[in-house]
Amino acid sequence: MSVKPFEVKVPQETLNDLRERLVRTRWTDAIQGASWDYGTNLDYIQELVDYWRNQFDWQAQEKFINSFAHFRADIDGFNIHFIHERGKGTNPIPLMLLHGWPSSFLQMLKIIPPLTQPENHGIDTDAFDVIIPSLPGYGFSDRPTQKGMTVARIAELFAKLMTEELGYERFAIRASDLGAGVAQQLALAHPDLLVGLHLSGTNPYVSEMPQDLSNAEQEFLAKSQRFLMQEGAYAMLQSTKPQTLAYALNDSPVGLAAWIVEKFRAWSDCDGDVEKRFTKDELLTNITIYWVTETINSSSRLYYESSHYPPLNNEKRVKVPTAMAIFPKDMVPGPREWAEREYNVQRWTKMPRGGHFAEMEEPQLLAKDIHTFFHC
Repeated sequence: MSVKPFEVKVPQETLNDLRERLVRTRWTDAIQGASWDYGTNLDYIQELVDYWRNQFDWQAQEKFINSFAHFRADIDGFNIHFIHERGKGTNPIPLMLLHGWPSSFLQMLKIIPPLTQPENHGIDTDAFDVIIPSLPGYGFSDRPTQKGMTVARIAELFAKLMTEELGYERFAIRASDLGAGVAQQLALAHPDLLVGLHLSGTNPYVSEMPQDLSNAEQEFLAKSQRFLMQEGAYAMLQSTKPQTLAYALNDSPVGLAAWIVEKFRAWSDCDGDVEKRFTKDELLTNITIYWVTETINSSSRLYYESSHYPPLNNEKRVKVPTAMAIFPKDMVPGPREWAEREYNVQRWTKMPRGGHFAEMEEPQLLAKDIHTFFHC
């Protein structure tokens, strides 16, 4: 086994450099009264950066992050960072939580207690062992230096992490965004390893359009197309020319913050006010993780890798039992019949509120649904 304890510890010189860059920001202009119509609002990003520079306490956030059990494991010469929190009680189910972009392992921290200590949160079921890996190129995992780190390749690394390194024979997965792509590939390649999948949303990207679309599916695809035209430019850029974007975002913390916070606002159930769902500290801790690890380029590259090196698995439909938790303000919530084309859907829950970052937005709602599915 190569698992070793890990502590998040950012050098002070890195934090000093960050602050100096924030002080030296050369601000751009903006159209009067534009709000967020043209992109990240100037007044808001200036307010957020002022807080980042003068009030944000990284050391306090670092202490909170380190209150969880962190590790790194060498898998096929690639170091994977992960949190491993043991559940209380006998025989907890191992549950891997997978994030996507522009998030990080931070997305999952609020949901750890109701999963590992359900009795303290009004949930009358057994607990989970919670494992939260940082995707390769994200957070404190290694950054890939070779082509081909796709969701399928990540699935193989995570299968080895769970079985060879942590010793679990079978495990469950909760995932969204790019993490859901990893989960899908794991379920297709290693269905024998999985107890089940718990996902949010369905994928509007299709290579072959079905000929027997229902009315709900037709409406879903039309909404998806509108979403991609209005909100999908980031994905096209990151799927085609991520290196060009990276020079700016890796050099400017304000540019990085603007790129990321706009997505948290657009994809969450916040009614246009991002701080209805996330505090400044939460937003800036996630952004700071990207900054201090210099992973905006390596994280964005996963879009390129996945679009240029598609999975080789010929299986089209996941046979592993799957639950779908549909949050109303996620990108484009899809109908059940669309999800059933790709997954063996055994549970379908329409949530009353919440968006794309469900573990941060509605941890209690989501935890109860996860418990219900895997313990029913």
